[in-house]
Amino acid sequence: MKLGLKYDEVRIVPFDSEWKVEFSNVKQEIQSVLEIDDNRIEHIGSTAIEGIRAKPIIDILLGVEDFHKIDKEMEKKLHKIGFYRLRVERPNEVVFAKFTNETFEVKTHFIHAVSFKEELWENLIFFRDYLNEHEVERMEYANMKEDYLRQNNSPNINEYTNFKDEFVKNIFAKRLL
Repeated sequence: MKLGLKYDEVRIVPFDSEWKVEFSNVKQEIQSVLEIDDNRIEHIGSTAIEGIRAKPIIDILLGVEDFHKIDKEMEKKLHKIGFYRLRVERPNEVVFAKFTNETFEVKTHFIHAVSFKEELWENLIFFRDYLNEHEVERMEYANMKEDYLRQNNSPNINEYTNFKDEFVKNIFAKRLL
């Protein structure tokens, strides 16, 4: 299993069952430094969706009491296991990344720290579970991503994410039905 993407790189690779193993290993590392309940660390993103191609980055959802109160102490603890807080501005979320080495050129893991059991947490868990349970939508999502990358030679990550946004929001909306 080879993980990692360079800054602004968009590439998807075939599903790898080792992604789940890697998530479990990193979850244990996180728990060793944060002393956080098992149910507050979840595998999300396409690497958590069975059988579809994905960017080779492990996305981890970390449920905290209040993402506004993530402090330097938590940042230091995550730094001990190789995660660095990014300067990414995202609503209701703080993002940490792990890199292959000290050049910080290739990211392999993301931690998305969000308020536990609030809307963003619930949406991200629902999206993963919904696609794992509904083959038609899972294949639609997989095909949509592959078609987009075939038609766009070198999209940046923002273009790729924006392209998927409507599909993702439509799945989020199903949670409220």
